[in-house]
Amino acid sequence: MPSDHIVEQIADFLSFRPSADARIREADARRDSSHERRLVRVVSDETDIPAYLFVPDGDGPFPAAVVFHQHAGERHIGKSEVTGLAGDPLQAFGPRLAALGFVVLAPDSIAFEDRRLGRSGLEADEEADWLEHFNEMTYRIVQGRMLMTDVLNEAAIMVSALTSLPNVLPDRIGVLGHSYGGNTALFHAALDRRVRWTVASGAACTFRRKMDNGTGLEFALVMPGFVERWDIDDVVRCIAPRSLLIVSADGDKYSADAREILDSVQDRWPNGDGRPRIEHLRFEGGHALTQERVDRITDWIVSVSEAASG
Repeated sequence: MPSDHIVEQIADFLSFRPSADARIREADARRDSSHERRLVRVVSDETDIPAYLFVPDGDGPFPAAVVFHQHAGERHIGKSEVTGLAGDPLQAFGPRLAALGFVVLAPDSIAFEDRRLGRSGLEADEEADWLEHFNEMTYRIVQGRMLMTDVLNEAAIMVSALTSLPNVLPDRIGVLGHSYGGNTALFHAALDRRVRWTVASGAACTFRRKMDNGTGLEFALVMPGFVERWDIDDVVRCIAPRSLLIVSADGDKYSADAREILDSVQDRWPNGDGRPRIEHLRFEGGHALTQERVDRITDWIVSVSEAASG
C-alpha cells in the first residue's frame, strides 16, 4: 500500500489534527556562552505548554529542532533533562545543538515535570506521578480517545511555534528524542510533513517483537486496535523520503528489531550525496545513551542540515 495512504489512515485513526496557530510567550531568559535559554509557554487555541527555547547568537535565520524528552520512570523530569538542568547530562541536546547554531524547543510532555497536577518543578512524588500518568491514558480510553493523539498534536504545535519565529528556517526543522521521546519523534515525523529530519534513539521496536518478548508498553503506545492494521515498520515507512536516523543497541529491548525494521523499509529512500537518507547506527550495550551515541547523533544532525542548505 502506498505510504501516503497509510499516513492518511494512521492520521485519521489517531485523530491527528494539529493546529497551525501557535505562538511562543516568553517568561524568563538566561545567557550562555553561545546562545540564550528562555523559559517559555507555547500557546495555541488548545494548549499552554511550558518549554525551554534555545536561541543561538546572531541574526539567523537558523535551522531548528524539537527535542522530546525521555521517560525513564522519572515523571518529575521532562524538559529540564534535555535542557541540561537535571537528570542525565547526556540527554542535554538543547544546549548542544544551540551551540551549533540550531534554535531548539524542548517542551514538557503530558504528566511530566511542570505538567503534573498540583506539582511543578523537579521534586518527585513517584506514586502520585505514576498514577496521574496512568490516568491520563485510561481516562482517555474510556472516553474513546487516546493519549497518543494529544502527544502528537502537541508535538506538531511545537513545529507550528517554531515556524512562527522570524529567525527560523521553516524548511529545516527536525525532531529527535530518546526512548519515549524517540517514540514521539517517529510517530510525529510519520504524520507531519513539515518535519524534514528525524532522530529516534532507543525506540525502533515493533509491537510484535515487544509482545513476543514480554516488553512493556509506555502509556502513549496503548492505542486500541492499532496493531490490527499497522506496526512500527509501517510508521517508519511513512517518514520516507525525508532523512531519518535510527539508533539502537544489541542489548536494548526497546530497539530489539531495529535492523529488521530498517531492512524492510530501505527501498523507500533514494541514494545519493546531499539527498534525504535513512541511516541505522547499531551499538553494543543497553538502552541508555552513551557519549559515543550522542556524538554520532549530533554529527548526523549537523550533516543533514548542512546538506539541506546546499
